[in-house]
Amino acid sequence: MNWLHSPQHVFASSPIVPVMVIDHVEDAIPLAKALSEGGINVFEITLRTEAALAAIRAIADEMPDSMVGAGTVLTPEQYDAVVEAGAKFVISPGAPSVLLQHAANHPVALIPGVSTPTEIMNAMNHGYDHLKFFPAEANGGAKALKAISAPLPQACFCPTGGINPNNIAEYQALSCVKTVGGTWMIPADAIISKDWPRITQLTREAIAIASGN
Repeated sequence: MNWLHSPQHVFASSPIVPVMVIDHVEDAIPLAKALSEGGINVFEITLRTEAALAAIRAIADEMPDSMVGAGTVLTPEQYDAVVEAGAKFVISPGAPSVLLQHAANHPVALIPGVSTPTEIMNAMNHGYDHLKFFPAEANGGAKALKAISAPLPQACFCPTGGINPNNIAEYQALSCVKTVGGTWMIPADAIISKDWPRITQLTREAIAIASGN
């Protein structure tokens, strides 16, 4: 793959990747800045709302030094749309071959979602070794990932789904885990009330936990 930003760089950019569901585009910049002030400059904007593409574009334009990406990308057409909007990385909940093949020939890195050895092996056969373990807790958590990854040491993971301050250390203890995805630092009620200082504080606390402080 000849990607502008490697998956390794995305994973190394933050110990936590916030999974952001943005319902209103006007919240995109304040939310991203609140996270940035707290120490996170990597943003996964999920394509679960009508505002998602506009939110990606707004953050890419306003904060060009940030690592803004798109999540919940399901098809090659959605991949193309988020890249056009300014996404620097793309995350999918699964690993369909049509999406793997499409991203391999385009400039923005894809991090596909996997949950079984067969899915991991299929992704690696397509040239992908930086993967999203999803949904992490529902699939057995850190204990399951440890067992699944043991015979597949080439793969690195960003576990996502159910990660919180109480279990993040279990995942970070695994050598195959390079970052985690989470939402606990961006509670929905704080976004609705536009309590950006609260999000900044929660982000600082999350980074401290992730750093072992």
